[in-house]
Amino acid sequence: MNSTSNVLLLLLHFLSVLTIKFFCGGTLYNQEWVLTSGHCVYNAILFTIQLGSAKLEGEDPSRETVATSEYIIHPDFNPNTITNDIGLIKFRMPIQYTDYIRPINLPIRATQESELVISTGWGQTSDTDAQLSNVLQNVVLTSLSNEECRTVYGNQITETMICAAGNYNEGICIGDTGSPLIDHQTLWGTPTIVGISSFMSANGCENTDPSGYTRTYYYIDWIKNVTAS
Repeated sequence: MNSTSNVLLLLLHFLSVLTIKFFCGGTLYNQEWVLTSGHCVYNAILFTIQLGSAKLEGEDPSRETVATSEYIIHPDFNPNTITNDIGLIKFRMPIQYTDYIRPINLPIRATQESELVISTGWGQTSDTDAQLSNVLQNVVLTSLSNEECRTVYGNQITETMICAAGNYNEGICIGDTGSPLIDHQTLWGTPTIVGISSFMSANGCENTDPSGYTRTYYYIDWIKNVTAS
């Protein structure tokens, strides 16, 4: 489904340039920093960040393209196990908030199982169509216990991760990683980011396997320490 306006306020997307261009989503944390997944910035060289628009292409006067100065990846990020999959990107200059560009809230508690959450992104909408969605999408999912998630992914699931699944095989797809998982109860106020899209099933997007996210609650101190320096 198309994204609601409050989700749009804090979403952005970027190209991470390694040897090839790699598309990711991200979330505006404050006027200087973007919150995303670690694998999106791992070994990256350059970022092209756009924010303020729900569309990837086409005219939109609210869209802004901004330059970046540095990125920070969690020191314990493991690209093989995707643990501690979190990173931050700093703008070259502080941005100005607008009606279409607003920051996210960090959670004050860890999300429990069976809570409604919203996953967002511009990723593929099916396994058979390799095109990114031109319009930002979101879907309502239900958070799972880590025990249930381990029945699919095994012991790679740690307490710093959260899994979520939909009623009709919904979840993240290629191009969605780095985008936020949002507490459904906060959608109509200032949205709270409870997870960062991290991994999907090797069986593809259109199956019953849950999607995996970095649980942001466990990284609040790290986020605040990095962005305060």
